[in-house]
Amino acid sequence: MLGGGSSGIEIVAEASDGAEVAALVDRHRPDVVLMDIRMPTVDGLAATEQLRRREEAPEVVILTTFNADEHVLRALRAGAAGFVLKDTPPAELVAAVRRVAAGEPVLSPVVTAQLIEHVAGSGRDGRRVRAGALLDRLNDREREVAIAVGRGRSNAEISAALFMSVATVKAHVSRILTKLDLNNRVQIALLAHDAGLLD
Repeated sequence: MLGGGSSGIEIVAEASDGAEVAALVDRHRPDVVLMDIRMPTVDGLAATEQLRRREEAPEVVILTTFNADEHVLRALRAGAAGFVLKDTPPAELVAAVRRVAAGEPVLSPVVTAQLIEHVAGSGRDGRRVRAGALLDRLNDREREVAIAVGRGRSNAEISAALFMSVATVKAHVSRILTKLDLNNRVQIALLAHDAGLLD
């Protein structure tokens, strides 16, 4: 678990079991939690779901081996800010933590597309219908922004592509999150994928 600080990143606690996570978060109030899916008693998926239901929940980044973890999508849907591979070099892991703490998702568009295809094969038609119904709540401009978010574009890239200011992009993203009752950009991306808007 990682706390904030002007001098950099501070590791404030470590849990060996998902059952310990909530109490440690209460005690240390970290900004970001690195969550391993594979833990005894309470796994990282359940711990992530419990954390993200709380008010003022810390951001959660899932640690995954990619090929082995078939439940990453569940964690992302629960509100995790992204995932990193367990063999990620330390410098990249630190950069990922900083990005998440700043409110940016940590997802490589290429790896995300592969991962979603890997774990989301079943139930695709039902998800497409539900996602389409949700996205129908958006106006045309918000829908364009949602698609761009789904393609992994940054606010600056969306601003340039759609000829609007970065502040306007941020406002659209905030409205999308509110209208669709989502936690973060990752969930917007998943919804756009489920609706077939990225095909």
